[in-house]
Amino acid sequence: MTPVDISLPAPSSSSDKNRRFFSFVASLATVVGASSRNTSMPSPFDEEANTLLPSRSPEPNEEEEKAYESSEKIIVPGAEDEEREGEVRRFSWRKLWLFTGPGFLMSIAFLDPGNLEGDLQAGAIAGYSLLWLLMWATMMGLLIQMLSARLGVATGRHLAEHCREEYPWWARVSLWVMAEVALIGADIQEVIGSAIAIKILSRGVLPLWAGVVITALDCFIFLFLENYGVRKLEAFFALLISTMAISFAWMFGETKPSGRELLIGVLIPKLNSKTIRQAVGVVGCVIMPHNVYLHSALVQSRKVDPNKKSRVQEALNYYTIESTVALIISFIINLFVTTVFAKGFYGSKDADSIGLENAGQYLEQKYGGGLLPILYIWGIGLLAAGQSSTITGTYAGQFIMGGFLNLRLKKWLRALITRSFAIVPTMIVALFFDTSDDALDILNEWLNVLQSVQIPFALIPLLTLVSKEQVMGDFKIGHLTKVVTWVVAALLIIINGYLLLNFFSSEVNGLLFGSIICVILAIYVAFVSYLILRGFDLLDQFLSVVCKRFS
Repeated sequence: MTPVDISLPAPSSSSDKNRRFFSFVASLATVVGASSRNTSMPSPFDEEANTLLPSRSPEPNEEEEKAYESSEKIIVPGAEDEEREGEVRRFSWRKLWLFTGPGFLMSIAFLDPGNLEGDLQAGAIAGYSLLWLLMWATMMGLLIQMLSARLGVATGRHLAEHCREEYPWWARVSLWVMAEVALIGADIQEVIGSAIAIKILSRGVLPLWAGVVITALDCFIFLFLENYGVRKLEAFFALLISTMAISFAWMFGETKPSGRELLIGVLIPKLNSKTIRQAVGVVGCVIMPHNVYLHSALVQSRKVDPNKKSRVQEALNYYTIESTVALIISFIINLFVTTVFAKGFYGSKDADSIGLENAGQYLEQKYGGGLLPILYIWGIGLLAAGQSSTITGTYAGQFIMGGFLNLRLKKWLRALITRSFAIVPTMIVALFFDTSDDALDILNEWLNVLQSVQIPFALIPLLTLVSKEQVMGDFKIGHLTKVVTWVVAALLIIINGYLLLNFFSSEVNGLLFGSIICVILAIYVAFVSYLILRGFDLLDQFLSVVCKRFS
């Protein structure tokens, strides 16, 4: 790029001095703005800057990576018809059926092995007392996920693509790295969960590392099903969700938790110092960073013209219905798991020692065999949870990599790269931690911390984008929704900050390690602050005030 001369010529008079100084500030602010954005944004000093900056020929349009090719999208009758003024679109069960799918794939992140472990520990340690929090946490998750869907439908582009355009190169690379790290952490938990289920169902014949290898092959199932279209893939996930629902409902029926205690737990909030850690875990599991990216891409699997306001609104209405139903089902499944362990282990001496690895053995000891032993029912449900979440993780990885880096790779190659990112560290984990339940529990705590650290890097860009009229047009969120969503985001960040503080205060020892953590924490807080300030356009407002002051 041709260098811009922003040096100050010698002033010939007092007024000339002021005019030239303002020109200098305007030029400097324009250069800073251009370096921090890929898209040109109007500013109060554009006119002055245009006289100072050299003109550039427009860059050629490059073919961009897309979530779905046009031939892959599902055609919804009437979704591409011409708009008619005053037309009212009636509710259609057929259209709801055609729009059903993305919300259920999104809901799988609420049912992954990490969430199931949080459920069983909450039930064993806190009993029924945190069910109300589980319900409200699911509702907060629904709000965030609907904003993600809104971004994808209204703009025709997903969150990773928008981040590539919205942020300067250093920030977008940082966001991409954070998203990949979050995805790897979630994938390790999901693959380990599947491997534990395979170990249970094989009665220990297959060790953890063998289960990891078997689970790694699920990317080939994903590629096989994707070749037959989006609806076949969605049907496969519906089968896995049904398997989870039946398995955990069977366990609920076998153990017969108290209906009265369940109802009280859902309706009456209770929280005390002994259950605060489990409460933080319940809320912290709700927002999975990679799931925010995923849902904004999944909704583009239906053909909806983002330039037609009524068609976009209709799509959002149907997606709201199907996502709400999907998360109600996920809440019920989580409730089954929590109440089963609340009935069996709350108040017992084993409550603090139950984790994902040994939960099946504790269930078998407590409830014994039967026509189908509860150990195997648990294993089947856990396997369905692990397999479904690892495949959606592969899916999310493709969108994240393609969106941030604008890579046009063949699907099998992207799936292989995405799966390799997670399988290699997971295999190391399986070989190292296979000998100890306590070691796996410690690993899981560190992975939960890793997920918590990443939450702001998905939430803040999402809220920034859906609040911008330049991005969303008529579908920019209103003032009330903006306030509510930022309050929810702040609540989630504070809760996860408490989790981090509690974790590091007990785990970090030694001056050197503590100093390293402090430096990393300072960089982390600085980056989060940058994202927040940019989200509220405070940096631009500051530059505008400076320019007006000197003009």
